Amino acid sequence: MDIDVMENIFLLVLVTLFSVLQNAFIALKVEKECKKQDAAFERLSCAKRNCMDTYPTFLAVMWCAGICLSQAPAAFAGGVYLVTRQKYFVGYMGQTCQSTPGYLFGKRMLAFLFLMCLVGIVNYLLGQYSGSDYKEYVQTITKAASTLLLIP
Repeated sequence: MDIDVMENIFLLVLVTLFSVLQNAFIALKVEKECKKQDAAFERLSCAKRNCMDTYPTFLAVMWCAGICLSQAPAAFAGGVYLVTRQKYFVGYMGQTCQSTPGYLFGKRMLAFLFLMCLVGIVNYLLGQYSGSDYKEYVQTITKAASTLLLIP
């Protein structure tokens, strides 16, 4: 693989691999509880299903945001999303209401990544059809805005 290409996607690859490890952790937790077949198993099974339902969306918007706009903020938001997904899953192991903060914060990360995708696509189209390229300005704003995502 070309070194330049790898530099442009390295952080996205790392976050993707961490997400795979997280999926394995979730699967092991559910498998461990599956022997009991009690209420805890039902909660974990539901949490796993919810996490897996949003997983393709997460990967798609993180990679699109990283490629279309800027790798570092997309990878940062992806990492924060993984932390919130872990909080959601672990919260589900207790009581369902403990998972709500992780769920809401995860939605915020997905919305930010989606917005990054849209801005990147619009910037590309502006560059192609009007000759103006705002990518450097938008990347600067995105990098600054990504740190604001940590505010609850």
